[in-house]
Amino acid sequence: MAKGHRSQIKRERNAQKDTRPSAKLSYARVSVQKACFVLDAIRGKDVQTALAILEYNPRYASSLIKKLLQSAIANAENNNGMNTENLYIAECYANKGPTMKRVRPRAQGRAYRIEKRMSHITIVLDEKK
Repeated sequence: MAKGHRSQIKRERNAQKDTRPSAKLSYARVSVQKACFVLDAIRGKDVQTALAILEYNPRYASSLIKKLLQSAIANAENNNGMNTENLYIAECYANKGPTMKRVRPRAQGRAYRIEKRMSHITIVLDEKK
């Protein structure tokens, strides 16, 4: 059991909170593997370079990640007062979401299962020192 008053516990929890600007896309209709191909291409890059990479990447996930990156940049500007020229992608990852299960009819009365996978994509930005 936690020690101290409820407000003290909340203060301690908020002190440990990550203050870097971020954006999260939940329930994206793209599998984790396909999203990670795009995320690996932009990890560690500055935001202008990452936006240029995403603009010309032919994969479907790049359009989703581009919108998410623009949202993270807007969060950094408006909520944290950061300069966009100094921002880079500190972390970006995709976690597994729920899977929609569908049935595909096959020959002789059989049915095959189709799994439509989802993912939760997160981008965390930081300022260059």
